[in-house]
Amino acid sequence: MKGIIGRYFLQFGITLCLAVLLSYVEAVTLAPARCSQFLKTTREGRNKVGLAVDRAFGRLEKLYSRVLHRGLRKPGLVLALAAVLFAAAIGVFMILPSEFVPSQDQSRVMVRIQTAVGSDITETDTLLIKAEDVVRKHPEVIQVFSFVGGMGGGGGVNSGMLYVTLVPPKEREMDQAGFSAVLRRELNSVPGLRAVIQDTSQQGFTAQRGFPVEFSLRGADWNELVPISRRLMDELSASGTVVDLDSDYRVGMPELRVTPDRAVAADVGVSIDDVATTINALVGGIRVGKYSTGGRRLDVRVKLMAGQRSRPDDISRLRVRARNGELVPLSSLVVFEEQAALQAITRRDRERAISIYANVAPGHAQAEALRVVEGLGGNLPVGYRLVLGGSSMAFRESMSSLLFAMVLGILIAYMILASQFNSFKDPITIITILPLSIAGAAFALFAAGKSLNIFSMIGLLLLMGIVKKNSIILVDYANAFRAKGFGAKEAMEKAGPIRLRPILMTATATLMAAIPPALGIGAGAEIRMPMAIAVIGGLVLSTVLSLIVVPSFYVVSDKLAGKKKKGVGPQQQ
Repeated sequence: MKGIIGRYFLQFGITLCLAVLLSYVEAVTLAPARCSQFLKTTREGRNKVGLAVDRAFGRLEKLYSRVLHRGLRKPGLVLALAAVLFAAAIGVFMILPSEFVPSQDQSRVMVRIQTAVGSDITETDTLLIKAEDVVRKHPEVIQVFSFVGGMGGGGGVNSGMLYVTLVPPKEREMDQAGFSAVLRRELNSVPGLRAVIQDTSQQGFTAQRGFPVEFSLRGADWNELVPISRRLMDELSASGTVVDLDSDYRVGMPELRVTPDRAVAADVGVSIDDVATTINALVGGIRVGKYSTGGRRLDVRVKLMAGQRSRPDDISRLRVRARNGELVPLSSLVVFEEQAALQAITRRDRERAISIYANVAPGHAQAEALRVVEGLGGNLPVGYRLVLGGSSMAFRESMSSLLFAMVLGILIAYMILASQFNSFKDPITIITILPLSIAGAAFALFAAGKSLNIFSMIGLLLLMGIVKKNSIILVDYANAFRAKGFGAKEAMEKAGPIRLRPILMTATATLMAAIPPALGIGAGAEIRMPMAIAVIGGLVLSTVLSLIVVPSFYVVSDKLAGKKKKGVGPQQQ
């Protein structure tokens, strides 16, 4: 698995493999040694709690035996109901919000400030002070750090940054998302100021700004690219799926462009070099000498007075000397054009590009916003294309990589089980519990209001490795009874109640380990909760249903295999 998701799963896989390896070593060495000592004593008459647990498990085994007997009378109906449940889980997955990583309440908010084009640093600083006053009036704020231009603000004097630190989540009524929404509304109501709120917990996963929605519009003609990007941003904003829409297209201060008329200049005998030198000397200034005084040397520069070069008309009154010695008005030799200058022309993969950034609007998911973006990208003119980037590209890659890892994990599990059971049929019986575990995870995430992200997907992969053990225990023990001459139905009815206790014990132990992160206690709980909730939901549902569905599939598959053998004639055999 590549990218940032690959780094997560590399560490996850190594940790899990070593943990399972060590648990295996403990199970075949220390566990038998402890049992040889502990099992010398008995519970009878000494441990009332142990006796009560034994009686409870005995009653539970009898109840399960009756339920299993009834379920195996109509195994086809049981499998059909399980299939309906899995289909319902697929529907839940379709409506489950999907995102790359969930937002965390880190008690920090970053605000990008933009003022009008042409604002100098003093005007920007004045508006930034107003923005600080708006932020400081909230009791949730501890401190505010701000700066104008320079680092992080794009380098322009009409931009700035605000870093806002909040009190811990327990000491405020609003969460970070709610506070950001209030701050967004208040700051954008300040005249002459535009504010973009950025969630700092989304940064660090990609090399770009870290917005959940990031993409670039690419094409050859810059003059066509700009209006297309503006139209795209308007349509995206109208969809209501994003907020804080921004781009890296920045128009700088207006500039006066002087274009010489080469034909006229040649007719009157004026070179283009003389035109450029005259404008450069009188407007920009040139060094004509140095002045020495008291050990210091100062440049002597010649140019027009400030009041003589403040307007385009002032430059048009300049004169240039022709080859015959006459002074020719500059206005007759050049064309003046005043227009805004770009701060930068960005390129990606050797194409001109405009990058667009946005946050996901409240009540919407990252996957929903990206579907809108990709839909808009399908209506672009020929020669222009939309390319996802940053967190958006990482989200798409991670989901495809996770699905690939899930399918590959199932195939490898089947191969290992087939070699262990020396059967093609039994591994399929064991793997039938995997769809039900995924269904349980889907229902749990939906009920808890959590999203499908890389951490909940880690929980799903972990879940697939956990729930197979219940099926393995049942099928292995049923095969032992089959070796003694019992039929498939009778073997499973005997194996189920006997193996109920270890199944419930291991499931309960795993469940207890997942409860602390599911409670959402402490910092960073937002990324731990989806993984734990997915494990708990899948484990509970799969444990309950595996006690009925796996035996039913075991019986049905045995009947199908028996019919197939009967259909083979003596000559074919």
